[in-house]
Amino acid sequence: MNSADKLLARLLNRPSDTPQTPGVAAVSGVGLQVYLDSDGYVSHFDGPLRHSLAQPVSSKAAAPLSEYLLPHSRLTVEGRPADWQGQLLDLDFVSLAGPPLQVRGWVQARADGWILQLLDIGDLLSERQHARSREQCQRLATQIRDQLRLGSVARLPEVLHEQLQRLSQYLHIPSLALVLLDEQSQGWQVHQHYAAPGAVQLWRDQQFLGTALDSLNGALPQRLLAHEQPRLSALIGPNEAFAVPYRDAQGVAAWLLCAGYNAAKQAPDVGDSDWLLLAAAAVAPLLERLREHRHQLQQERLETLQALLGTGWWEVDSASAAVQLAPTLAQSLGLPQERIPLEDWFSLVHRADRAELRSHLQALEDDGTPLELCVRLQTAEQPIPLWYRLQGRALGTGAERRLAGFMLDISDIKNQQQQAAAAHARLDNLIASSPAVIYVQRYDQGALQPTFFSASLQPLLGWSLADCADGRLVEHVHPEDRPRYFERTRQLLREGSVSARYRVIDRQGQAHWLLDEAKLLRDDLGLPVEAVGLWLDVTDATLAAEQVKASEERYRMLVEDSPAMICRYRPDLTLTFGNRPLATYLECGPEQLPGVDLGNWMSAEQREAFVQRLAQLTPELPVSTAEINLRLPGREHAWWVWSDRGVFDEHGRLLEVQAVGRDNTEVRRAQQQLTQSAKMATLGEMATGLAHEINQPLNVMRMAIVNVLKRLSNGDAQIDYLTDKLKRIDAQVQRAARVVDHMRVFGRRSEIEQHPFNPLDAIDGTLSLLAEGLRGKGVELRIKEAEFQTEVRGYVDQLEQVLINLMVNARDALLSKREANRDLQPWIALHAERDEHVVRLWVEDNGGGIDPRLLERIFEPFFTTKPVGVGTGLGLSVSYGIIENMGGRLTVRNGEEGARFCIELPIVSND
Repeated sequence: MNSADKLLARLLNRPSDTPQTPGVAAVSGVGLQVYLDSDGYVSHFDGPLRHSLAQPVSSKAAAPLSEYLLPHSRLTVEGRPADWQGQLLDLDFVSLAGPPLQVRGWVQARADGWILQLLDIGDLLSERQHARSREQCQRLATQIRDQLRLGSVARLPEVLHEQLQRLSQYLHIPSLALVLLDEQSQGWQVHQHYAAPGAVQLWRDQQFLGTALDSLNGALPQRLLAHEQPRLSALIGPNEAFAVPYRDAQGVAAWLLCAGYNAAKQAPDVGDSDWLLLAAAAVAPLLERLREHRHQLQQERLETLQALLGTGWWEVDSASAAVQLAPTLAQSLGLPQERIPLEDWFSLVHRADRAELRSHLQALEDDGTPLELCVRLQTAEQPIPLWYRLQGRALGTGAERRLAGFMLDISDIKNQQQQAAAAHARLDNLIASSPAVIYVQRYDQGALQPTFFSASLQPLLGWSLADCADGRLVEHVHPEDRPRYFERTRQLLREGSVSARYRVIDRQGQAHWLLDEAKLLRDDLGLPVEAVGLWLDVTDATLAAEQVKASEERYRMLVEDSPAMICRYRPDLTLTFGNRPLATYLECGPEQLPGVDLGNWMSAEQREAFVQRLAQLTPELPVSTAEINLRLPGREHAWWVWSDRGVFDEHGRLLEVQAVGRDNTEVRRAQQQLTQSAKMATLGEMATGLAHEINQPLNVMRMAIVNVLKRLSNGDAQIDYLTDKLKRIDAQVQRAARVVDHMRVFGRRSEIEQHPFNPLDAIDGTLSLLAEGLRGKGVELRIKEAEFQTEVRGYVDQLEQVLINLMVNARDALLSKREANRDLQPWIALHAERDEHVVRLWVEDNGGGIDPRLLERIFEPFFTTKPVGVGTGLGLSVSYGIIENMGGRLTVRNGEEGARFCIELPIVSND
């Protein structure tokens, strides 16, 4: 091998046949020659590349070769030149231009030292790096393309996001977006984007970008700077960006936008072709899948539309005399197959249309005359003929000529046409025989002259068009109404439309009230042409309206003179009308009532209950009656018995409420007095038990005081003993005080308005008054503990009064029973339970129950089974009224051992 071959072999990194030996002549004038001494110090440089080398940092006259090299190359030339023989050296020199000078060479011995022969391989390494980068880009593009093509359409967004993430990680792109052309708006839209962690979010999916990208060159990737292209600043922000286009047959179809990215610096080995390849790998399969999906959706929509419209294409094969139908059309016609003989197709056509279809189809085949025809088709599944519109064209020429077209179900249109024709005929007949006249008046120099009357004019008024022409129409208008007629004409010419009412005299001299509604028609210049109007005989309606007006006047008098309070108000409780008794009661005039809020006289609880009651009104149950409580200024509370009736629209929406009320204050006060009397009577009946309840702590205190006095007299009064006795006395004082306080609270009058409370509080109050007295009389109390925070609405003291009445009645019955049967062990049970809607309080005893013949009368006023002078007969009656007033009910039945009273109260909603 000669020197040139060996030099080429070394340059190409190939092994030579024989090792390099000293004494080979240097290749001068090529690359770089470095002259070294035996220790590796540089004596001088030669060759074209010597001018690009930088001087060493050392100030020595002769510097070692390593000081001219980059740090990673210094390891290659460690030792002396004699150690480098037979090695191919790749060295990177520090250059003046900045990028290192990359060379490859070998060392040769000389008589006075060594020579290092070096060739520039920077381009070769750069090309190799570009080739490697191109190969990696191709591999990445293939993977991206395969992933997008193999994935399902449903996972396409997820797969695309993964591929954008892969592309971002491979090229170190902070944020990138795939932008597609919107075919409808012809603007650009972000289809999908990816931002690396910590990167700024510049875009969002489906963001519309407008047409700013149209200003870019769509041939090659290009660098984008916001200050150079202001239109793109809104898309890429203040940072640098990089845009890669994708072109198809229609032009630029997509862009790959890379924000905050300098491709020349961050991916110097990726060329324009590589960028275009990567963009095509992401966009081409995406557009292909999207277009396939869009085509599939359009095909499905087309098939669905054809099925809904009963339409589809058809094609006649003249050679085989067969007809090919669209699948949806064949299915809608109930045909077993899509290709049928031509004669079978004709057999589906109605007999009256068959010959005409044959003739038109023959003309289409012979002369190419377009086929446009409406025929009726009748099948076994559809005995009623269906109307179809057939259109066809001849396609191609000669032997390749085909007859094709479509069929459209127009049965609905034909039926509507037939119905419209029938309706038009009925309308003509109706107008001719009805009290309505259609007329046309021509505009002539500021006047309107009749030019047409419908045939109904003659039977209605007895006049003809000739009788009303030449200004004679006004002669038939009632003399008192002629000013109205003239004003009607002026308003019609001024405003373009009018609605007036006046009287017209017929041929027999009778007056007819006519409702005249007309509209003025104008030409393109806005000048009047004619007036079209309708006369409607409203004589009966006008006379009826006058009668209604008189009836309304009588009704108004009846309402105003009624002693009841009558009003109307909207669902928001705003009064729209109130009669004089209502105004008098509220101390204002009737004219002041409209617009006043009826809820101003109610408390918040009363108003809420009132509104909830109105919300329960329905068109099926429009009436509701309740007792309401009002707070009138400067006066005591007032109670009204109030009845409401809702007025609803056609959708069942409450429009207005009509109400009638009467003052129930005196009755309510009497009921309160009766309740209070019954309560005081209950206290009287409990006097013995209450005295025992108070005597108990008094006896304990008396005994404690006697013991203390004895100790004091004996001189044996210890502090601990005295303290214990005083604490016992204090506890008994508090016990007696609680009983007295509860008696005082129980004896008060009930509050005016009902309030929510826990029914368990009433049970505790009842037991505090009765427990000790019942035990003292030998009656066992069976109390089942209940714990819940449910609330009912009413009066806690009145519920306590009911429970006391029931337990006192049970006590009297048990004591009476025990006098007859000494072995009886009397007991009274009291417990509470609840469900989703109500709370139930049970009072039971083992007194044997109530005579079944008396169960129906037990809640009647003044009914009692006790001896004369013992019971008033009001306890259970008042109790029944108390529970009913709280919205609940009180019932009784006989159990296994005695009577069982049940109190049911509705639970107050927390909403």
